[in-house]
Amino acid sequence: MKITTKLWIGLAVLVVLSPLGLIIPDHFKAGSAWGEWGGDEIKALVGYVPQGLEKLAGLWNAPIPDYAFKGWEAKGLPQLSLAYVISAIVGILFIVLTVILVGKLLVKKGG
Repeated sequence: MKITTKLWIGLAVLVVLSPLGLIIPDHFKAGSAWGEWGGDEIKALVGYVPQGLEKLAGLWNAPIPDYAFKGWEAKGLPQLSLAYVISAIVGILFIVLTVILVGKLLVKKGG
């Protein structure tokens, strides 16, 4: 089996496992997944929002916020798990296309 095939299989496994970040905290009633807190959640946890986070919070808006589509937040765990998988696939496709594009640009400049 080629190394690229093994890498694609590994990525596919990670895509399928991606909803665990949603399922495990829900199962243990732990709230959000560790490290995925917004400013409001950090304030609730520690009592304040660090100045740097507060200042930069609006700088970046995720293309798929909370790994879910608009209106899916209240649909339940199965739909949110599907949204996690779709988000993972979209992210992988974006990275692969970017790497291919940069690779082609570099080959044209070098040749």
